[in-house]
Amino acid sequence: MNFDQDACYAIISARDSRYDGRFFTAVKTTGIYCRPVCPARLPKRENVVFYVSAAVAQEAGFRPCLRCRPETAPDTPAWRGTSSSVGRALRLIEEGALDRGSVEQMAARLGLGDRQLRRLFLKHVGASPVSVALTRRLLLAKQLLHETDLNITQVALASGFGSIRRFNEAFQEVFKVPPSFLRREIGIEGPVVPTADIQLKLRYRPPYDWAAMADFMKARLYPGVETFDGGVYRRSLVIEGQIGLVAVSQGKGNWLDVRVKLQNLTLLPKVIARVREAFDLAADPEVIGAHLAQDEALQDLVRLRPGLRVPGAFEPFEIGVRAILGQQITVTAAIKLGATLVSYLGEALPSEWVQQAGASRLFPSAEAILASSLDFLGMPQARVRCLKAYCAAFLAQPDFFGGDTPEVVSRLRAISGIGPWTASYIALRALRDPDAFPAEDVALARGLMQADGGRPNREALEQRSQAWRPWRAYAAQHIWTELASG
Repeated sequence: MNFDQDACYAIISARDSRYDGRFFTAVKTTGIYCRPVCPARLPKRENVVFYVSAAVAQEAGFRPCLRCRPETAPDTPAWRGTSSSVGRALRLIEEGALDRGSVEQMAARLGLGDRQLRRLFLKHVGASPVSVALTRRLLLAKQLLHETDLNITQVALASGFGSIRRFNEAFQEVFKVPPSFLRREIGIEGPVVPTADIQLKLRYRPPYDWAAMADFMKARLYPGVETFDGGVYRRSLVIEGQIGLVAVSQGKGNWLDVRVKLQNLTLLPKVIARVREAFDLAADPEVIGAHLAQDEALQDLVRLRPGLRVPGAFEPFEIGVRAILGQQITVTAAIKLGATLVSYLGEALPSEWVQQAGASRLFPSAEAILASSLDFLGMPQARVRCLKAYCAAFLAQPDFFGGDTPEVVSRLRAISGIGPWTASYIALRALRDPDAFPAEDVALARGLMQADGGRPNREALEQRSQAWRPWRAYAAQHIWTELASG
């Protein structure tokens, strides 16, 4: 990979925490790779080599350090690559696409050949898709062994392994000890139970503006599906037909405390991926802020909120429904519509789950919305037709949100009633495209006018935003947040 090895050595010599997760140190004499902040004695320069990701280090034959725990490092920005296809593939891998499927199947979902996908991974990531997936599974398993009281069989299932035998073999091969050894060292072992509560720490790169994220979510809560009380965000969700509950709060360090309850432990990787997406844990605020601050109109906003994130989505389909309900009305009015939709069409949670959830219903399915007249919403018929057409299109194409941003936006625009603003907003929230930008948004134009005294229309705003690439979504979030606070 293309980065300065000597500069990396200077960074680990200083134990500079700003670079945690940006690269990993592999020690040739021990066969171990570490985070830049590892407290172990500094190795000699001639004995180390630096890798851009844990997957590349592991593919080179190094095993994770048991002391600094590479699985607890913030997400590695380099894994995002410079290819949109690689970024989409990495999101699929994080959700477990290769736990039960093949590289060929994943490549088909991306509209690529499997050889082409492998070449892209070697170019942008430095490791094969299979190696990246195996590293993800093993590091998640190690985190679960450290941070939960799950039985080892449960850990194997929750981290994406299809069998305990395969898990033991892979763990032994990489860590040189069986998982039972690590569990005995920690002193935790528990019984197998059909439904499990899992508590994890999901790390991020500081700073993190939790207050701004909390304010955004509180203003858009759909009663029945989600709550935000006592600093804890809770919600229900459905993944592959299975119910799950999630609770997220600010941790005491550079992490979010996450509690998950699942009917099916094999879905844990998908839930973790969705929490990361919803709370934008992979962002690098230092890089994003430095770029946006080059624009004088944004300098003060970036300085005021250096850790601002772009809220994502637990479920892309849900964001589409929210965006359509919110067309041409206030946020408050849109929330009332959403609450009514949930109360009429949201499936009730089992009584034993409600007490823990803080929520009582699931978000309505596309099938339920399509089958209803929606008369109870009192919306204009044009918007009712739009919502139904969106649900029909979503059901007709299993991978509706698959593909790059222009492809998905084009798919959305083909639905009568979804205009440029709605499509761009959905892309910003649901696709996690850091460069998505709803140039038609009146509030953005007003906010920028207040910032620099200009009067940008859509064309002027689009042109002005070119200087913010590839972080236009963050520029939009800064302007929106400032307007909301005023």
